[in-house]
Amino acid sequence: MIRHFLKLEFINYLSRQLFFLFVVISLLANTAKSQNASLRQSINQIINTIDGKVGVAVMNIEKKDTLSINGHSHFPMQSVFKFPLAMAVFQQVDQGQFSLDQKIHIEKKDLQPNFWSPLREKYPNGNVDISLSELLKFTVSESDNSGCDLLFRLLGGPIKVDKIIHSLGVKEIAIVATEEEMHKEWDVQYTNWCEPMAMIHLLEILNSGKALSKSNNDFLLKLMTETTIGAKRIKGLLPKGTVVAHKTGLSDTNALGITAATHDVGIVTLPDGNHLAIVVFVSNSKANQENRERIIAQIAKVVWDYYVK
Repeated sequence: MIRHFLKLEFINYLSRQLFFLFVVISLLANTAKSQNASLRQSINQIINTIDGKVGVAVMNIEKKDTLSINGHSHFPMQSVFKFPLAMAVFQQVDQGQFSLDQKIHIEKKDLQPNFWSPLREKYPNGNVDISLSELLKFTVSESDNSGCDLLFRLLGGPIKVDKIIHSLGVKEIAIVATEEEMHKEWDVQYTNWCEPMAMIHLLEILNSGKALSKSNNDFLLKLMTETTIGAKRIKGLLPKGTVVAHKTGLSDTNALGITAATHDVGIVTLPDGNHLAIVVFVSNSKANQENRERIIAQIAKVVWDYYVK
């Protein structure tokens, strides 16, 4: 009888503890949901100050805490696609198809006159051999369009790059056209698209180092950290000295005053050593470049403040 009574008391005790644990978990979940809603509201208030379509995706990588707005919409990537292109090149280097020391021959015809190309500025007459590592630096850190298409040619074209990125588990992305092809017709740029959440996934893969060898992964992060482009976007309002490994994208503006793409995607290192992956795509906007970049900087700042507070 006593044993039965004690057993019932123990069961009641466990029930009370489980109920208490359930209440605590529910409170924590509701608090997190409320805080997440607060961040979403802040981002939406910023988005509402500009015309066009804005896509945002954020992940606290170590905690796997994510938020997105238009996170599964398709956005033209423009030069953001040089980040997955570089990942594909490094993967092929890891597999022994290429080496970073190998020489790439560049002819004058490879240096398109209507391209953004620091490579052309350095070697205006072409007829030069540079290392694959130098070509990657031009393409990633300086967003060189000629270098981009040389890398596509080396790998066998955009479709090969597309397949490599899909093989990493990032499916909601399409890489089908070169810089030269995009420059020929306005609508072609929209065929190179990505969902913000897919880009977050690719940034998470880069941060984890699970797709590339450590040396190549570190090198790509270095190239993205040393980029000379887009200082007023993700980095624009963050504290001085914040480490940001990022890749920008910017389209031309058409006769109607529409800019198809003003983008920045990257990995921000927090003061505690954790990392934020941030993707902001500003598409089809008539706002001037200063305002388009301001939107990106403001979103990055409210995300930073949310996770640093």
